[in-house]
Amino acid sequence: MSTSPPRIESTRKPTPAVGYAPFALGFRPFFLAAGIYAVLLMGLWLAVLQGGIDLGAWRPSVWHGHEMLFGFAVAVIAGFLLTAAQNWTGLAMPSGRPLAALFLLWLAGRAGFLVPGLPPGLVAAVDLSFLPLLALALALPIHKAKQLHNYPFPVLLLALTAANALVHLEALGWTRASASLGLYLATYAVVMIMVVMGGRVIPSFTDNKLGTRARRWNLIERLLPAATLGALLAALIAPVSPVTALLAAVVAAAHFIRLAGWYTRKFWAVPLLWILHLGYAWIALGFALLALAAAGVGAAALSALHAFTAGGIGVLTLGMMARVSLGHTGRLLEPAPVMTLAFAAVNLAALIRVLLPLLFPAAYAPGMAAAGLLWVAAFGVFVAVYAPMLLRPRVDGKRG
Repeated sequence: MSTSPPRIESTRKPTPAVGYAPFALGFRPFFLAAGIYAVLLMGLWLAVLQGGIDLGAWRPSVWHGHEMLFGFAVAVIAGFLLTAAQNWTGLAMPSGRPLAALFLLWLAGRAGFLVPGLPPGLVAAVDLSFLPLLALALALPIHKAKQLHNYPFPVLLLALTAANALVHLEALGWTRASASLGLYLATYAVVMIMVVMGGRVIPSFTDNKLGTRARRWNLIERLLPAATLGALLAALIAPVSPVTALLAAVVAAAHFIRLAGWYTRKFWAVPLLWILHLGYAWIALGFALLALAAAGVGAAALSALHAFTAGGIGVLTLGMMARVSLGHTGRLLEPAPVMTLAFAAVNLAALIRVLLPLLFPAAYAPGMAAAGLLWVAAFGVFVAVYAPMLLRPRVDGKRG
């Protein structure tokens, strides 16, 4: 069964959009909120590092990791899956009031961490309720359409729920050291989502735009998801071990081979393509660094984490939001020129976060500030450029 999704973008010339449509389809509220929250979160994190904000019972690093994953990354995933599933299944996904209610639940989960004095149990209950409902909204049409190859997405959303629970259990004082495990589990679940989804859409988008034909090796395509899952589970169970090092190294090589099959130098002329390929390359690099960390190179552990997060999640999500938003609002797949600068900025931010711990540990503090500002600039540009598109109806008059 082919895993390539149907084309989900439009190339019709834009015409003026009238009115507002913030809840016409899932990508609209969640992509806009993800962009705004990416800027807000990083600004707050830089303030925390300067000692300007007290997070109460939450350790700063736990709060930062939790909100980057369950706030920012989950919002992008929700927007993408609620939109893509409509194309996969041919069935309507939540829109209007149901979508608004789901979005407000995500927003309430974020507010729980920003509004002082709320009971921790209430904060946990609200935050933990979003992902199971999102999984249900996705699973029902997938089950109705009998699309077995799409079942991993609801399952991975439930894995994210379990990871979120581990973080909240420590915050509630019910466990002593489960937050770190929860954050790593969440990171690896998001990596799995990106690996599966990236393997579908990146070569498809490239071929559709350039008229090329990506090379796919059947053995790699069949084994890579399972091998990736195995390497990530090994990293959770035994972060430093020869088995984890070997699995991560093999998986890194397989991902680089996969990337080589998709490669064409033509995509360097198309920012909406090279940003996706670079985003996937960060994931492959993350596994290479994970192999070094598992082999005992201690400094590589933090670099591996940020290759997956600042690199894979940051770069791939920005590129995907930029492309999907254009296609699903009926616009030409040509982003504003300033978005090319945003794509460069988010990659430079990731490069700083990954390389500094390895090569220049003494410059870690100023490097974090520089990377944070570049991140804010990248997602700030996205919000400024895309907010009008996401709030207004499609320019081609279609629904969505």
